[in-house]
Amino acid sequence: MKNYIELLAPGGNIESIKAAIIGGADAVYCGLDKFNARNKSEKLSFYDLQGILYLAHKNNCKVFLTLNIIILENEISAIINLLNKLVNTSIDAVIIQDIGLFYLVSIYFKSLKIHASTQTTTHNSGQIKFLKVFNIDRVNLARELNISEIKYITNYATNKNIKTEVFVHGSYCISFSGVCYISSVQSSNSGNRGRCSQACRDKYLTTENGNNYPLNLKDNSAFNNLDELIKAGVSSLKIEGRIKKYDYVYTVVNTWRKHINNYYSNIKNTDNSDLFKIFNRDFTNGFLTNKISKNMFIDNPRDNSIKHLSDINNIDNSNELEKASLKLYAEKDKIKETVKHKIDVVNIHKKPIEISVFGEEGEPLKIVVKTEINTFTLYSKSNLKTSGNEPLNYETIIKRFKTINDTEFIISKLAVNLKTELFLAFSEITSLKNEVLSQLYNGKIFNKPIELPNISHQKQNTSTSISVLISSFNDICLCNKTNAKIYFEIPSSLKNSYNKYINLFKENTKLIPWFQSIIIDDDFALATKFIQELKPKIIATNNTGIANFASENRIKWIAGPHLNITNSYSLLALKEKFNCSGAFISNEINKNQIKNIKSPDNFTLHYSIYHPITTMISRACLFQQVSGCKKNIIENTCISDCKKWDSITNTKQQTYFINKTKGNYNKLYNGNNFLNTNIISDLPNFFDNYLIDFRNIKTNTVLLIEKEKIIQLFEKAINEDANTNLKQYIANTTNKQYIKGL
Repeated sequence: MKNYIELLAPGGNIESIKAAIIGGADAVYCGLDKFNARNKSEKLSFYDLQGILYLAHKNNCKVFLTLNIIILENEISAIINLLNKLVNTSIDAVIIQDIGLFYLVSIYFKSLKIHASTQTTTHNSGQIKFLKVFNIDRVNLARELNISEIKYITNYATNKNIKTEVFVHGSYCISFSGVCYISSVQSSNSGNRGRCSQACRDKYLTTENGNNYPLNLKDNSAFNNLDELIKAGVSSLKIEGRIKKYDYVYTVVNTWRKHINNYYSNIKNTDNSDLFKIFNRDFTNGFLTNKISKNMFIDNPRDNSIKHLSDINNIDNSNELEKASLKLYAEKDKIKETVKHKIDVVNIHKKPIEISVFGEEGEPLKIVVKTEINTFTLYSKSNLKTSGNEPLNYETIIKRFKTINDTEFIISKLAVNLKTELFLAFSEITSLKNEVLSQLYNGKIFNKPIELPNISHQKQNTSTSISVLISSFNDICLCNKTNAKIYFEIPSSLKNSYNKYINLFKENTKLIPWFQSIIIDDDFALATKFIQELKPKIIATNNTGIANFASENRIKWIAGPHLNITNSYSLLALKEKFNCSGAFISNEINKNQIKNIKSPDNFTLHYSIYHPITTMISRACLFQQVSGCKKNIIENTCISDCKKWDSITNTKQQTYFINKTKGNYNKLYNGNNFLNTNIISDLPNFFDNYLIDFRNIKTNTVLLIEKEKIIQLFEKAINEDANTNLKQYIANTTNKQYIKGL
């Protein structure tokens, strides 16, 4: 029997979920009213979820629940309560981003399958090994990977018994997921919390190259890459769109369903015309085909369907275009009407059951359960008595049985047939309820609610040190001018500079390697070779693949700020599972969200107190849309050799700086650097180390005195509790993220 590839569809609301199922999805992913990364989608209740599970499973469709945001410390109790309920449903998997949540689910909720969200930015084999520690079943690969890279990681993951899924249709993000902070910086609406304001779709002042939407990518379409993805071993094809309406979801799912069915029937199919009739920004498969070019961009974030209609029919007459447009709008309305009719006759009602209770003195309590398809009978282990604490009646029995209504089933009728006042231990009634559920779920064992052990408060440190991050050879002199620890940022790619950086670190033994977020597999191999040859005593990394490698090789390591640590269980996971020695707390959270985070024993807490704010990291070339570039397509030498910068300003007069350095991807930085001296007085003695980021990245921020003097001022402010006004020496800064938090 062929192992058919899964078609995974979005479900932002009940109508869209119905549309996906009717359209032919093999699985749907959806979120509840909390803890999901599509805050703008309509909210589903836990009650709704149970009906969705019934409908989906009746139609051989799986349901994956999105819990794919970073979790704050004060939310741990609520998410544990939710997991205690989820573990006793027939949910097929949960989708997760947060390291602490990976840890909790893998230890305490072993029956739940775990899928790693696209927010984990998985793009190298080391990250697969990192995720394997949490027993994940599947990982959604980074959207920026090409077919060759997908095949390599998929083969690697398959050998670890991990499946892969790939986005094949819908909106593209210009930034690698999980490391996009532009929405957070602009409005505290973090993409890591499902509140992305889509700043990449904003209008900007016309660029030198004549574009007003320089960050706006066309939509993703892998329609013509189905054969390659299947041969690459991918298990699931994922459609983006949890904020899209039911007609969009149905059309995309139905088109892809036919496409996949035709493929396995050896029928050649190139008809994707229906995909152009619904919302789209035109389509590209540039990342998949490794043809990352200016053709991936479109200077209009709105629906492109009319423009496409005009182009394919060579319409240049306004009257003809109006007629064609009216015809298309009528067709769109017809699609909506047809799909609406289909979903209206489908309901997400739960499975009704009738329960009848019988009993006589000296006999066991008899429970008869009738479902839509069968009837079964259960008996208590003990016999009924005429005395006890509380007599059996409708109220006492429904009180113990009502949790059945939190499942896919609902008690439509409860009949209590007891002729006299009888008693039975409540524990036996609860046991009978669990037996009923087990029968309803074909023998499934139901889990008791777990309570997490408390993480005890650790002693606060008595002194705080300073560390410095640099990336310029000109700043090496700081090693001799300060006692601060000096981190040096390693390029994402060492292809043309390996020996240069090896020699740098061997000649300057005080330098600590600092690894970035994005290190795609070819570069990952070089990065691990670098570590093996250098044999550093300690490293810092924003990449979980490098973290896992350091752990395996017993190298002391610190988790960087882009690992998005926001709760105690993430720290515990890093310490227990990967022998991590310390971690940066996320710069997205505020005083109240930080203060209750608890550190494990022998573990240091770090905070980046001053840095240029990375708002996004992109594999696409941003200069093609801004200042232009002679190359129409990114070549192998672009990453290793290109060095330039530029800026863009949106219509709200917010300026961002594009920075491209040798060996690195395009990065977009906030106009003003982050400076948060408030943290010193807000949380005294909380952190073991404060980081000062002195990488030479051009922004509006200006240092008015030498770097070594800035370091001295920070040391004085931290250790002497001096009221030194650092802002008078560092012009144009912000701490808006810290003030607002998440």
